[in-house]
Amino acid sequence: MMMENVRVLLEKKIAECNTTYSDLSRLIGKNPGYIQQFIKRGTPRQLNEQDRRAIARFLKISEHLLSGFPLAEAAPPPRQAVSIAVPKLCLGASAGAGTLDTEECASESVAIDSRWLQEIGVQPPHVSIIRVDGESMTPTLNHGDDIMVDHRDNMNRLRDGIYVLRLDGVLLVKRVATGMRRGEFSILSDNNLYPSWMNVDPALVTIVGRVVWSGRIHR
Repeated sequence: MMMENVRVLLEKKIAECNTTYSDLSRLIGKNPGYIQQFIKRGTPRQLNEQDRRAIARFLKISEHLLSGFPLAEAAPPPRQAVSIAVPKLCLGASAGAGTLDTEECASESVAIDSRWLQEIGVQPPHVSIIRVDGESMTPTLNHGDDIMVDHRDNMNRLRDGIYVLRLDGVLLVKRVATGMRRGEFSILSDNNLYPSWMNVDPALVTIVGRVVWSGRIHR
């Protein structure tokens, strides 16, 4: 399948799922116009593997359909699955007014395919799963969603994307938008009914980690 076919398919699936270009862009941590530019202008020329996987899961299609390659080239070779236990922390990252559970311990663990963790660039023990509380990040993240957090991705590697952070002692999951000057950034809510904070003083913020995956139970 050529990349033009990928763009046609993606546009069709967006319409069928009653979602928008900007919704998909935010899903993969990009600026709101990213997916529209890919479909309408062909920029970037190809979606990277991590973004394809996230979009394919959201649209409920096979990832190889977004790769631009025939199935035989995109399919991975047979392998024996090896699972790694990723801790699920007994705290909630608030996407609303903000809550904090001081007992940051693993209440349980989730078995995750080690090859998939490697593909998305995370390594145990520097990864955990946290539940989202609140609605300030809808439609990107909803109340009750699980998010996977890469704790190595901290203030030293800060860039545009969705992060778990502490602001004034409160644990939050928010979008971070970096500014023109080094060290300058804003903390944003995807739901415009909730507040955002512009040009935040870095001294007031502790970056817990970057959100690399989210999971949602469809009822």
